[in-house]
Amino acid sequence: MQEVNIFTMFWNAGLVVKFVMLLLIFFSLMSWTIVFQKFLLFSKVRVESRNFLDSFWSSKNLADAYRTALETSLCPEAAIFRSGYAELQKIGKKKNNEETQTLEIRLAGMNNLKRVLQKAVGRESFELSKSISFLATAGSSTPFIGLFGTVWGIMASFKEIGARGSASLAVVAPGISEALVATAAGLAVAIPAVIFYNYFSNQIETFEGKMESFSADFLNLVERDLISRN
Repeated sequence: MQEVNIFTMFWNAGLVVKFVMLLLIFFSLMSWTIVFQKFLLFSKVRVESRNFLDSFWSSKNLADAYRTALETSLCPEAAIFRSGYAELQKIGKKKNNEETQTLEIRLAGMNNLKRVLQKAVGRESFELSKSISFLATAGSSTPFIGLFGTVWGIMASFKEIGARGSASLAVVAPGISEALVATAAGLAVAIPAVIFYNYFSNQIETFEGKMESFSADFLNLVERDLISRN
C-alpha cells in the first residue's frame, strides 16, 4: 500500500497548486508571527499600565507623575499623559504672559487640552492595532486562495483523465486528493487568523476604554485645579 502524506502530495502537485501552497505557508507564518508579537506586547502593556496608574494616583503632583511617565515606554496611558502634560506646560506659559486671566479663559484653554488628549488616544489605539488587519485579510482570503488551488488541481486531474482515456478511481483519486489539500490548508490558515483577530480586537477595545477613562479623569483633575485657583 502506497503511503501518502501532505509532503508527497505537495511535490506531486502542479506548479499552480505548489504556488498556492507556498502562498498559504507565507500567510500562516506571518499570521502566527503577529499573534505571538501581539501576545507579548499586550502582556507588557497590561503590566506597565497597571504600574503607571498605581504610580499616577499615588503621586503628589503632576510633575512627579510626569517623571514616572517618562520611564514607561509601552503604557498608552503614560503616552497620553505625556501629551497632556506638554499641552499644560504651553497653557501655563501663556497664562504667565497675561496679566489677568478669567475663569472662562482658563476653561477655554481646556478645549485645546481635550483635543490633544483625544488625538493621543487615537494615536495609541492605532499603534496597538498595527498588523491586526493582516489577520483579517488572512482569515477572509486564504480559504478562497486554497479553493482556487483545489479547482485548478481538479481541472488538471480531469485533463489527465482525458489524456489517459480512463476514469477509474485509481486515476482520479490521487489528483483530486492532492488538489483538496489546498482547501484544507486554506482553512487551517484562516480559522486561527479569524479567532485571534476577534480576540485582539476585543483586547484593543478594552485598552481604548481604559485610555478614554484615564483621559477623562486627567481632564477632570486639571479642570478642578483651575476652578480651585480662581
